[in-house]
Amino acid sequence: MHSHYLGEMISLGVACSWTIAALASEVASKRLGVFVMNVWRMSLALLFSTALMWLFAGTWGLQYASQQAWMWLLLSGVVGYFFGDWCLFNSYLTIGSRYGQLFMTLAPAFTALSAWVMLGQVLDWKALLAMAVTLLGIAISVWHVDKKEMPLKGVLFGLGAALGQGLGLVLSKLGLDAYEASIPAGMLTDVIDYLPFSANSVRCMAGLTCFMAWYYWMRPKFRKENLTFTDSFTNRRGLLAMMIAVFSGPFLGVGFSLMAVQYTAAGIASTLMATTPILILLPSRWLFGQKITFRNVLGAVISVVGVSLFFLL
Repeated sequence: MHSHYLGEMISLGVACSWTIAALASEVASKRLGVFVMNVWRMSLALLFSTALMWLFAGTWGLQYASQQAWMWLLLSGVVGYFFGDWCLFNSYLTIGSRYGQLFMTLAPAFTALSAWVMLGQVLDWKALLAMAVTLLGIAISVWHVDKKEMPLKGVLFGLGAALGQGLGLVLSKLGLDAYEASIPAGMLTDVIDYLPFSANSVRCMAGLTCFMAWYYWMRPKFRKENLTFTDSFTNRRGLLAMMIAVFSGPFLGVGFSLMAVQYTAAGIASTLMATTPILILLPSRWLFGQKITFRNVLGAVISVVGVSLFFLL
């Protein structure tokens, strides 16, 4: 593999990981509730990230982080994990993971706009064309749903999820850049490969804190709906789905998504990650009995063409 395409290939791997996470999260959210599910996710993702850093680097890797790096990464966790994931999992409950992922195709647009405003990144016409073709294929593939299955609430949740991911990714990029700049030159080569995972642990801290605070505030409502931590311990299928979602989502998926933006433009990385709605078609058919139409297949072909343009142009 040519190193020039490393960021793009990592991004495609992230899309596969997020497909698994989306399906597992829909099951877990229905069984455990959005807030219980997310407190579990953030807690375990933080544990896994910290354990990984300790195992391979002998530290959790934050001893060199500047105040600026902490600020951007914590803000990224609030925007991406708390606001974005709260919207995303509520969209799963309202319109399902397949259609919830549809709105995540808007994340590249939010990412590109945020990167233009905050990072000064400019995408050339080739990248813009590839993004447009990829997003067109995704839209054709999944944009065919009865209005009754797509209530306004679900649409708003989907838009919020896309905004959270797009803006959160750019804030992560700012945090990673500040993080890398604060590391002594002699130590950089020793920790460079682990920076995305240690940065993700900071984001998990922010997300976990916000979800726990909100859960504490809303606990009377959750008791009435039997969506408490005590109830979650007895729901084995919910816990299993949650574990799968944690490992494939905020641990591997998000960690590698942060690595991807180190090797390619944030807009390109986000576009390739947005192919999840294509990858989710067959699993959704197997798990939930959703039909695959000619429109779905056509959209998938166009999306693959769009992805290939990143390598051929």
